[in-house]
Amino acid sequence: MATATLSSKFQISIPKEVRDRQNWKPGQKFVFVPEGKGIVLVPVPTREELHGIAEGADTSGYRDRDDRY
Repeated sequence: MATATLSSKFQISIPKEVRDRQNWKPGQKFVFVPEGKGIVLVPVPTREELHGIAEGADTSGYRDRDDRY
């Protein structure tokens, strides 16, 4: 298991083995999701990665904003 230390500037360097395994690149953006007493670090997908994600989705019964109070 890889470990890291929080610096005095509140920065953490992600260990190389983790970066390589996850294929993370410099400049990539992440979201911190609170989970109990810890966090989950999730990469923010690019537009290209999201393209076609909802292909074939069933849009019947879609709620419009007109049905809200």
